[in-house]
Amino acid sequence: MTFQNPQQDVIKGYLADAKNIAVVGLSDNPDKTSYRIAALLQDHGYKVFPVNPTKVGQTILGEPVVAKLTDLTEPIDVVDIFRRSEFLPAVAEEFIQTNAKVFWAQLGLENDEAAAILANAGRHDVVMNRCIKIELAR
Repeated sequence: MTFQNPQQDVIKGYLADAKNIAVVGLSDNPDKTSYRIAALLQDHGYKVFPVNPTKVGQTILGEPVVAKLTDLTEPIDVVDIFRRSEFLPAVAEEFIQTNAKVFWAQLGLENDEAAAILANAGRHDVVMNRCIKIELAR
């Protein structure tokens, strides 16, 4: 299976409809891309939910950090992932245990196994190897 992203208008719709975005792998370092993107998402009016098991008990960008997606109690529209491609299948397995709507792997991140896991679970709202910041600017 070779993964293909949805059409541009579908991706635009995901972002237009979203309110809550979980950021998996969010760093507390302002120099890191994940931090800068999450701050930009907040600037665009999204509520950001940090997911990072090494930062539990802390806050990042004013929001409490949880260890995993299944720890979140609010509905999540987009899960924006900043983990290396080889970790995407594990994130996909966790994602399908939630009611989150869109699985989004950042620019440079793609994994056919993760895409298959999601497809087999009937979860087809998937974006990989695309930067949410670039998509917001379109």
